[in-house]
Amino acid sequence: MLRLLLLAALAALSAASDVLEFTDDDFDSRIGDHDLILVEFFAPWCGHCKRLAPEYEVAATRLKGVVGLAKVDCTANSNTCSKYGVNGYPTLKIFRDGEETGPYDGPRTADGIVSFLKKQAGPASVELKSEEDLDKFTSDQDASVIGFFSDSSSAAQVEFLKAASALRESYRFAHTNEAGLITANGEGVVLFRPKKLQNKFEESTVKFSEEKFTSNKLKRFIQDNIFGMCPHMTDDNKDQLKGRDLCVAYYDVDYAKNPKGSNYWRNRVMKVAKGFLDKGQSLNFAVANKNSFMHELTEFGLDGSSGELPLVAIRTARGDKYVMTEEFSRDGKALESFLQDYFDGKLKRYLKSEPIPEDNDGPVKVLVAENFDSIVNDDSKDVLIEFYAPWCGHCKNLEPKYTELGEKLSSDPNVIIAKMDATANDVPSPYEVSGFPTIYFSPAGQKNSPKKYNGGREVSDFISYLKREASNPLVLPDEPKKKKKKSEL
Repeated sequence: MLRLLLLAALAALSAASDVLEFTDDDFDSRIGDHDLILVEFFAPWCGHCKRLAPEYEVAATRLKGVVGLAKVDCTANSNTCSKYGVNGYPTLKIFRDGEETGPYDGPRTADGIVSFLKKQAGPASVELKSEEDLDKFTSDQDASVIGFFSDSSSAAQVEFLKAASALRESYRFAHTNEAGLITANGEGVVLFRPKKLQNKFEESTVKFSEEKFTSNKLKRFIQDNIFGMCPHMTDDNKDQLKGRDLCVAYYDVDYAKNPKGSNYWRNRVMKVAKGFLDKGQSLNFAVANKNSFMHELTEFGLDGSSGELPLVAIRTARGDKYVMTEEFSRDGKALESFLQDYFDGKLKRYLKSEPIPEDNDGPVKVLVAENFDSIVNDDSKDVLIEFYAPWCGHCKNLEPKYTELGEKLSSDPNVIIAKMDATANDVPSPYEVSGFPTIYFSPAGQKNSPKKYNGGREVSDFISYLKREASNPLVLPDEPKKKKKKSEL
């Protein structure tokens, strides 16, 4: 009886799903029914797909009647998945009027999916007809970019709509030709900051002021000003904040449940930040919920599990990390001192590192963050480096072969065979590790230009590669001579 009830409950849940299911038999006939639809190509066994599933379901329900969300099981519908070049899971693609328009590269959370697709639905720029429309549009949690144009056919409006079309995935756009709104706000383009983030340290609006109005200039204006002095960093906008020198204060940021408390600490960060920015110093600032970014706190060696005080850290565009070790003070003095030391070049970079091995005389040198520079960046040595993870099966299979390689080259004074646990140590720039094992060759005299190794994983493959790439001829042990057969004597 219990089993029947469970099956009935599962069936009801399945029936209640707002995610459409397409198959090889009906994909082509159903995809054209939607002006805009997001399709997930998945495999039931895929861990990433399982993590996405509940977020995808919630997004589908919230977007019902606005944008469709569908899924295709590639293990049962290989023809459709092959047709659209699916070679990994999950793969998400956007379709308009039955035609694929490109990959979905947006957030994987329900909020992020909803926000992203709402911007994709309908026109790139919403037309505002009244003061009420303007108030409603600018009340959103994200910034708003609004064009006020007296002539709907003007070159300025054409350029504005071109910029809106190009940036619709990332930002919110609206425009108006209503005389009353233009009189109140002035003709031109105005960026409205989210009301929850408005503060006394910066204007709540920013007006595009360049004389020449082009879509490229407008795009640059938006990207330079959209976040303001200290944005709220979330999973949905974190990628847009990458690639800059960024100081983040992590605490219990929650603008839905506690906007006053969220802005209490943010205002203290901004007061200190403004003092440095007004002096011409260059650094970006943000606040973030520590629970949402626990992985980043771990990368900085910080414990965000308790306490209300913000935890502060800087990550530069090149990946250098600096951590504020003094407790955040309500008067801002601790943050001010930390930032002054940063700008004065007095801070020591934070490195997540295992201890330097006491004995490192084996055939494969053990690298940690603290000894990486002294071993790998020795200009007189060629170094082959394996970045591995202890749990990685491919790494475990490679280990005896890599050790054998190290033994074969142990007498070569010019070549080092090395390995690093990339899960326990910071991987320095310019190395990029996104999977395991990742192998690089760092040539003597060219330490800023390491080469990624994509060859075979047998000892002979590594030897052949090093014979080609090494700065000096390899020193290899003599191969034992084969005894001649009696018939050859």
